[in-house]
Formats: sequence, structure tokens, C-alpha cells
Amino acid sequence: MTSAIVVSVNVGQPKPLAGKSGVSSIDKRGVDGPVAVQPLGLAGDTQSDKANHGGVDQAVYAYATEDLARWATILDRELTPGQFGENLSTRGVDVTGAVIGETWRIGSTLLQVSVPRIPCVVFQNWLAEPQWTKRFTEEGRPGAYLRVLEPGELAANDEIVIEHRPDHDVTIGLVFRALTTERDLLPRLLVAHDLPGDLYASVERAGEQLANES
Repeated sequence: MTSAIVVSVNVGQPKPLAGKSGVSSIDKRGVDGPVAVQPLGLAGDTQSDKANHGGVDQAVYAYATEDLARWATILDRELTPGQFGENLSTRGVDVTGAVIGETWRIGSTLLQVSVPRIPCVVFQNWLAEPQWTKRFTEEGRPGAYLRVLEPGELAANDEIVIEHRPDHDVTIGLVFRALTTERDLLPRLLVAHDLPGDLYASVERAGEQLANES
């Protein structure tokens, strides 16, 4: 069986948005050699929109190259590792099926699956595809944000070892659908205590509201 690996480690710095005001760091490029990973992310990487991205619960963004290849076929264009703004382009690990709270050992780091990526207007403008946010949402392959439980170093071609998987069925895909297209799924998320605290609290409130409406 082929091991799960990191295909590319990608970082980006703030750049002006084409035809728009402001800057973004969504343009990630692969780097060679080991990269230091700290609680707020990778060395050499910047989150420009700190109100909506970054922080300890969104320190590192992973996206599967298998899903990137699927999108390349759908869109009929070349997509390279890092083009979705991901820090880690992976192969051989089911990112959409990753369970909230599961941990990945990569190099000397230990990372924890925390929450899916929700597409935004910056992503829409960056890909320049018609109705991109809607299409990305409907496809349901959002990629996963990761916390850094143990800082260290990682590099391209490092193996991804799943060290722990919680005993529940709340996956990245399920959380994404609950937050976007299938709100009735929200109560199912309450068993995933490793969701970010603010998100967990909002899920509790939404669950109570759904219960009152039923």
C-alpha cells in the first residue's frame, strides 16, 4: 500500500489582488527542504486576512492532490500544488474524510484536523472561474485546516502518519456540508469537541434553534 505523503509544501506572501483593492497571500508556491512549523503556521507564510484566516485553529491548510486533479479535469485547466492556497498538498490521505480531532505526524510536527475551509470572494477572484464559490461548495471537497500540536519541521515527500483518530464520525466533509448546504446536520457536530471553540458554541446555538423549530 502506498504511503500517504506531502507532495508539496507551499508558502505565500502578501500580493496585490488583480483588479481589486487590498492584498492576499493565497498565491502559494512550493519550497524545497525542511520548513519550520510554529503554532501560527509555516515559516515564510503569511495570512493577509487575519479576521477570516489564520490563528491557532487555522494554522496550516491541507488539500489533496487527488481532489486538485479532479478539479483540473472539471475545469479543463492545469492546476498546480498550492494553487488553492494550500500549505500542504497531500497524496494518499482522505482529507475530506478526515475526522475532526485526528492527528497527523509529519516530519517532527504533530498536526490536528480542526475545521474545513469555507470558500470566500478572494478564492473566487483568484481562480477566476464563473460561480466558483458555488461550484466549490457543491463539490464538497474543501480541504482541512490543521492545528499545530507539536511544532517542528516538515518537508515535501515526508510521510503522513495518522497517529490518533477520535471515536466519532464527524468528518471534514460532514462539517462542511453542515455549515453550508445541509444545516439540518448541525446537531451531529456536537460530538466533535475538537472543533474550534467559537464554532462549537455557534453550532450549539444553531442546534437549539433547529430543535425549537421542529
